[in-house]
Amino acid sequence: MPELDKRTYGIFSIPVIVGALGYFVDIYDLLLFGIIRKQSLASLGLSESEVLTQGEFIISVQMVGLMLGGILWGVMGDKKGRLSVLFGSILLYSLANIANGMVQTVNQYALLRFIAGVGLAGELGAGITLVSELLPKEKRGIGTSMVAGIGLTGAVVAYFISKEFDWRICYYIGGAMGILLLILRIGVFESGMFKEVKEMNVSRGNFFSFFTNKERFFKYLKCILIGLPTWFVIGVLVSFADKFATEFGITEPVSPGKAIMFAYVGISIGDILIGFVSQVLKSRKKALYIFYSLTMVFMALFFMQKGGSSSTMYLICAGLGFATGFWAIFVTIAAEQFGTNLRATAATTVPNMVRGALPLIIMLFKFLREATDYITGGVITAIIIMVVTWIAAYFTKETFGKDLKYVE
Repeated sequence: MPELDKRTYGIFSIPVIVGALGYFVDIYDLLLFGIIRKQSLASLGLSESEVLTQGEFIISVQMVGLMLGGILWGVMGDKKGRLSVLFGSILLYSLANIANGMVQTVNQYALLRFIAGVGLAGELGAGITLVSELLPKEKRGIGTSMVAGIGLTGAVVAYFISKEFDWRICYYIGGAMGILLLILRIGVFESGMFKEVKEMNVSRGNFFSFFTNKERFFKYLKCILIGLPTWFVIGVLVSFADKFATEFGITEPVSPGKAIMFAYVGISIGDILIGFVSQVLKSRKKALYIFYSLTMVFMALFFMQKGGSSSTMYLICAGLGFATGFWAIFVTIAAEQFGTNLRATAATTVPNMVRGALPLIIMLFKFLREATDYITGGVITAIIIMVVTWIAAYFTKETFGKDLKYVE
């Protein structure tokens, strides 16, 4: 084995550290809109009701960008290499975020969040794929959890920066961090597994191959469905915690940005912990089951807040974040399910399909809340998502300790 590859095997090696920093910037930019949604849209002259409806529209547009970008970068990751994605995606979303600081209309805002979404789509999947292929299987789960756990603190930093600077400056800072990260990326090595497959006469990065084989399609679909609770929690319950608080009769003001910050503190801790839980149990699925159960407990607590306080809301959001801190393991499972010639495509598209499903989740939530009421609509949506997720996880194959050196 080449000496170059040996240098990448520790969980604190350059690829893991740079992967974590890349995901840090990714999450900062991804969650920034949710944190500064109210003040940024209000400064554009929108009314309170428009801030809610246009906010839902913009976040939905951003998620569509993520879904399409996931396909673009996933295919490129298997065709051109993992590093090409890590460089190209961060350059695109960094420039989009700098431009985002200059918007004057809602349409401009939505367009740039779409472009940023396309760019943001490549970071996690390519990073997790690279780390999964560079680390030995005994350390793989911990390594990917470190990437996600450390990276997710970007949301916390975004919140505190939003308190110190104007929302436009917040976007400039995010773009500048991304440009600086490009310099650090120079020291990262390409995956040896990808280099080997590149020399083979085998199809690489064929996104449509997920749909031409029945077994592969259902395997791919299950990978997507096991991650649905994460973006329902963040994209609906936490991002619109202020609206839920009003419906619960909480008289104290609740800040969506602060709720997101608390949630991501929890997510960061959960994502690091689940890697060790998976390691101890020697199972990805058992670790998922534990965190799914915790998610259901905190969802129940969330919907039982009638007459509560803002402090309780923030604590429950932190709990929800911790319970849905299975993002790293979920993406790792997607990477482990497929051969090297489709691995980046799977690991990059799967999380972005989950993000891209948010508009559909919001549509379902809107339909149910109009048919019943705001809180009941949220409860029914939560039940539907958790039932679907449990079924998908049950039928997903265990991948702990799986040798990744194979092709489809």
